[in-house]
Amino acid sequence: MVRGTVATTGNGQLGEKMRRLTRAVVCATATAAIMAGSVVGAGASVAASESASRQGATTQAITPLATVNLGVPREDAKCLQNWLAATWGYNGAIDGWLGTESWKAIQRMLKAGWGYTGPIDGIVGEGTVKALQRSLRSWDYTGPIDGIAGKGTQEAFQRAAASGDEWC
Repeated sequence: MVRGTVATTGNGQLGEKMRRLTRAVVCATATAAIMAGSVVGAGASVAASESASRQGATTQAITPLATVNLGVPREDAKCLQNWLAATWGYNGAIDGWLGTESWKAIQRMLKAGWGYTGPIDGIVGEGTVKALQRSLRSWDYTGPIDGIAGKGTQEAFQRAAASGDEWC
């Protein structure tokens, strides 16, 4: 009974007081959170600028080194790189790691005969994988041309890479 009386007495005056109190608490909490975030953010930015100034500036571009062998063993990848060097302009190391330069050469091959239309950038994206899947039909790839380098794609790519004994 008291609860019902409190909610309806005073012609809404108590309800208005509760709304004001709630707004004040929410505003105070939000202000405290913003202030705390500003202090934390300032500390992080000071720490970041100190770290950056200690490292010094560089004018060289940083290029990520990524290898995507798709399950091809290094020995077979070396044979593939020899073939790419002889036929598709690969000029990187014959090290068995299929990195950006290897994939650029593969993309040149895929562009020449397997419907690759993307840039020669060495990135093994959906378009590269779709064209690779088309080329792997000759190596018993029977899966979809979906741009996903799944198990079937990898197994066919391994068969193709292992077939180039004359390039080892």
